[in-house]
Amino acid sequence: MTGHPDGSVDPWSLRDHTEDYLAEDEVLLAARDAATQLGSTPVGPGAGAGLRFLAATINARAVVEIGTGAGVSGLWLLRGMTPDGVLTSIDIDPEYQRVARRAFTAGGHGPSRLRLINGLGLDVLPRLTDGGYDLVFVDTDPADHPRYLDEAVRLLRNGGIVVLNHALVTGPPPADSDAPAPVLLREAARQVRSDDRLVPMLLPLGNGLLAAVKKT
Repeated sequence: MTGHPDGSVDPWSLRDHTEDYLAEDEVLLAARDAATQLGSTPVGPGAGAGLRFLAATINARAVVEIGTGAGVSGLWLLRGMTPDGVLTSIDIDPEYQRVARRAFTAGGHGPSRLRLINGLGLDVLPRLTDGGYDLVFVDTDPADHPRYLDEAVRLLRNGGIVVLNHALVTGPPPADSDAPAPVLLREAARQVRSDDRLVPMLLPLGNGLLAAVKKT
């Protein structure tokens, strides 16, 4: 890592070191390559390792993922969950889920561990069981995070964890981008921080993981 005369570490060097700390195997690399071909942007290795760590910390058995993509984040989550855990992954694009299922199978995760639901997350989540899940990972347009947060907290058991991706995207969006303005990202962060039901923490992994535990 690159250091400064005062002994501090260059933040970008530190970020690169964090991303490279755990190497991805062939299954994850193949899923990442498939994501690139589909035009999907998966979580980086650092964020993936963070998801696995959080799932393992609470022995997650029932996990909801909004945004299947090509299966990269789902693979990391499954590797942190209990051996009998079930991942419920929601995506509006059936092609993404077809590719993700192939990645999950390559990773040794059979049908008994998967529930892939094709649809818009905000339409699907109301049909899921209150308090029935250990972890909810939201990897969607950050502009929708405030709406997803309410649903996620409802789905979590006490002691469960909600994780919002893209929590550290800052600055104005490019002129040719439909990315949300920073104020929308700050709104989600403020909402998590001010919710008395949650104990939050912002993790500087990938584009930022905003995680919060639902109080018991």
